[in-house]
Amino acid sequence: MLAFRYIAFHYSKYFVIILAALSAFMVGFDFMENSSKLPESANLVMIYVAYKIFYSIDMLLPLSLVFGMIATKVLLIRSNALVAFYSLGYSKNAMLKPFVVVSILVITVYVALHATSTFARANEYANNIAKNASYLRPTSNLFFTFENKYIFFGKLYPLQQRATDVRVFKIDNSNLRELVVAKSAHYQDGYWHVPKAHLMRKPENISFEDAGITIEERETMSILKGFKPKILDRVYEGKVNYTIMDAVDALFLLTDQNINVDRIKSALYKTFLNPLFVPSLIIIIFFFVPVSQRFLNVTLFSFAAILASLMVWSLLFILSELSFNKAIASELGIVLPVVLLFLGAIWQWKRHATVYKPNKSPDHPSSQTS
Repeated sequence: MLAFRYIAFHYSKYFVIILAALSAFMVGFDFMENSSKLPESANLVMIYVAYKIFYSIDMLLPLSLVFGMIATKVLLIRSNALVAFYSLGYSKNAMLKPFVVVSILVITVYVALHATSTFARANEYANNIAKNASYLRPTSNLFFTFENKYIFFGKLYPLQQRATDVRVFKIDNSNLRELVVAKSAHYQDGYWHVPKAHLMRKPENISFEDAGITIEERETMSILKGFKPKILDRVYEGKVNYTIMDAVDALFLLTDQNINVDRIKSALYKTFLNPLFVPSLIIIIFFFVPVSQRFLNVTLFSFAAILASLMVWSLLFILSELSFNKAIASELGIVLPVVLLFLGAIWQWKRHATVYKPNKSPDHPSSQTS
């Protein structure tokens, strides 16, 4: 436990320092670039900076975990602490365990944060402040199909769960059968409720004997069962900043409607699988490093490890963006690279597993010679 606590403490410390430094660097440059576009309100500027900090954490936290491991490993080598722990009987896997445990715990919290819209949609909110002086903006001119109906919303307000300028067209065998017109609609109890709706019906066979189009006034109508406002906003606006629950709800709902859900799957893969490259990369890099600085140039190792980490992170980011834009399948662009890294990490772990285990822990008083 002595080695675990020592390494975990320094790893956590370096991770926090590196994440804070990288986030400050990213947010600072963004603020200098966009300060002229921001509103004069100090409150909105502070909110903008806060959302940009959340966005920078979302982008840089996995990379900071890898950089923190590299910095901690360099500390252990230069202070000869790594040699000392090995001489006490600790194995390489025992030295690696604190890095893996801490990184997995941080990644678990990181993934859980994507269940909140504040974290998952931070960059979108910040950009709305820069463009519209408000972190929320309605989705305009939304036209989509659902359950053999075509629906038009003039404006959609996802957080308020309401829409204005509503039109619902019912199509039967390529013929318009029914039209619903209303000034507004609101989402409640799993349905969109349309108050004071004008219902217009066309007869199946138009002739001189028919009464023609009938118009009916309805006090309320319920449509679009289960189609949540946030799903409409995310899917039909073409955005990919889903929270976890929004993505899961959209995936189940749209699959039943025979609608392409590749983008939603890409969002879920990115949230749950992409961060898993961190422990895999930590394991791979860890076993490439000698135990003492007599056997390597520490500065050269640090540069090579950081460069390799940046290349892997950049490649994963590019492949995930290609998956979002449907240039490649999400299974090929997101799942496969993470699986390959995981298999490489497992191979490294087993390859360096030691058969030797000390009879007594070095931390136990009786293990010390008198």
